[in-house]
Amino acid sequence: MAPPGSVVDVEPSETETVADTVTLLITVSGPDRPGITSHLMAALTEAGAEIGDVEQVVVRGHLVLGVVATVATSASSAESTANRGRDVERDVDLQKNLLLFAYTHDLSVTFEEVSATPTERQLGLVLTVMAPTVTSNHFSAVATAISHAGGNIDRIVRLARYPVMAYELSVHRADIEMLRSNLVELSWTMHIDIALQPEGLGRRAQRLVVLDVDSTLIQDEVIELLADEAGCGEAVRDLTLRAMAGELDFEQALRERVRLLAGLDGTHLARARDRMRLTPGARTFVRTLNRLGFRVAIVSGGFTYFTDHLKAELNLDHAFANELEIRDGVLTGEVIGPVVDRQRKAELLRHVAALEGIDEDQTVAVGDGANDLDMLAAAGLGIAFNAKPMVRDAAHTSVSVPYLDAILFVLGVRRSEVEAADEAAGTPTNAPPV
Repeated sequence: MAPPGSVVDVEPSETETVADTVTLLITVSGPDRPGITSHLMAALTEAGAEIGDVEQVVVRGHLVLGVVATVATSASSAESTANRGRDVERDVDLQKNLLLFAYTHDLSVTFEEVSATPTERQLGLVLTVMAPTVTSNHFSAVATAISHAGGNIDRIVRLARYPVMAYELSVHRADIEMLRSNLVELSWTMHIDIALQPEGLGRRAQRLVVLDVDSTLIQDEVIELLADEAGCGEAVRDLTLRAMAGELDFEQALRERVRLLAGLDGTHLARARDRMRLTPGARTFVRTLNRLGFRVAIVSGGFTYFTDHLKAELNLDHAFANELEIRDGVLTGEVIGPVVDRQRKAELLRHVAALEGIDEDQTVAVGDGANDLDMLAAAGLGIAFNAKPMVRDAAHTSVSVPYLDAILFVLGVRRSEVEAADEAAGTPTNAPPV
């Protein structure tokens, strides 16, 4: 017996197990067809492999499938040398089987030994790139901006080819402020939209969209449509432009413009209403949001006569706007109650969110003018839509293409999902977005 505290060399018993493993990254690529994934997994099962990770993508019928698999090799110590030889043979047999399958199916397969330690994927950023055509030059510039900010592209997915090209990029390890600055400059110089958002549950939990109306949900400014009826279009348009650019106090400018409309009657209002033009993609946008379970509200510096009509036509959940005073069937030139101005729009967003039991960080606001700034800032995601420069600079992100349904791509919705839902509901999908 050895003295207490001494170190004793102990020979492994014949039943003691010595473990060994090899971890492989197996990459299969080539024409996509049924049975490729099932054959690969069957071969790995036969080899006793443990799956650590799987990624697959198909681009224009071309498959790239990556699998991280660990082949366990264990044996009793008395037979370890012989069994290690057999385990090597097992690994070789696995590779032979997959190489033969690849050869007979016009595929390519590669094997690379990698670390068995899983790569922890940290939450990063999501970039949505949109343009009528997204070119290789655009991708090069975006990738360079990401690289200069210390970031790396983890994944690229196409979201849409219609009405614009849209791609979603998953980015990690980037300096967000540097990247945001780089992308703002790039967006201006290359005339593309680039939306940047944090990745995570917050983006998937959005449940309320609040829209401005004039020049957002519709292409017109309703007060200008009324001004045309009153014969004071030029004066009203000048006041509108100055108010939207932030040069005039919104309430003061609104009251001045409304006074110019005194004397209009119901016939004039109806004619102006009938001239309203929805923004291209507006119906698709609202219809898809409804299918996704979103609540949709409009908050307008315009007038209830028009927003009530839009609420009914588009099946919106809430509508808020200014109320024109009418006496004896004609406009008096005054507004009833508090004016829906910049501050009031933000208050209404919070009001609707509370009414629906939705957290403010689960809200999306969309607008174009200076009077939308507080609402865009109050929302979890504020989107400047074809907006004035000062609004684009202040919003979380911006969309400059003339299609309202392009905002769906910023929310991570694919065009194919929209079309599939429309087809299932019997809604035509081959018509231009309206």
